[in-house]
Amino acid sequence: MISTNPFLDPDRQGDLYGNVTRPAARSGALLRAKTAGLPVPVTIVELVATHRTATDGRLELVVDIGCGRGTGSRVLAERLKPNRLVGLDASLVLVNEARRRVGCLPGIQVAFLQGDFHQLPLPDESCALAVAAFCLYHSPHPERAIAEIARVLAPGGLAVLVTKELDSYREMDALVATAGLDPHAQQHESLYTAAHSGNLADLAKTALGVVAVEHEEHIFTFHDLDHAAQYLVTNPKYDLAPDLYGNPRALAATLREWHPDQPVSTSSVITYVVARRRGGPA
Repeated sequence: MISTNPFLDPDRQGDLYGNVTRPAARSGALLRAKTAGLPVPVTIVELVATHRTATDGRLELVVDIGCGRGTGSRVLAERLKPNRLVGLDASLVLVNEARRRVGCLPGIQVAFLQGDFHQLPLPDESCALAVAAFCLYHSPHPERAIAEIARVLAPGGLAVLVTKELDSYREMDALVATAGLDPHAQQHESLYTAAHSGNLADLAKTALGVVAVEHEEHIFTFHDLDHAAQYLVTNPKYDLAPDLYGNPRALAATLREWHPDQPVSTSSVITYVVARRRGGPA
């Protein structure tokens, strides 16, 4: 049986984001594997610098939508140095972790809030910059979240939206399928189907004026099957046996029955859409 998309299943959100373990393990495994591609928060900062002018002055309020554990929020705060930064996430657990990890930053008012990106807890025209990285594909109606971004952007404000291509990490799907861990791994719907590299610009255009679209391939090489398993056990796309979830050692042992224990490479194209509130400067 081919499962439904867990990112769009409200009953799965507690499993996915009810504690910090899975997102932290997933991010850590991917970070250790990355061999090409700039850190996403750094690219966001560069895009903001490119599309703002010296006369724009200091950013007043930056909102980091889908802030997760706050990794990107800290980079945005430290490099852009806004007066205020608000991180927003649907998971209270992740909000508390972001608050703990980012802490206090000199000269910047930082707040982390639990909230729904379809109803941002911010006033109209209040944000100089809105960032939504790797979160819009969690909504069956991402255009509604983008409409909210448009609502809160101040005149001349920027939005930077970030997502992945539909078939990201497809080599990992093949690895799982051929080992019999999930025979349907290559047939499951992409986790990113709601907002992906191929449709993000069009989604943005429903409420914003798109000024730039950039793509960058990120390449990952897992050192061995143990390293690959550390990533695979965090991926909700796969229908693994219950005893394999959260058990990378057991998963790696199964992989070794079918595959040589050698490096495994995969990739994902990251897409950045820079947009402005309509009526602002191009």
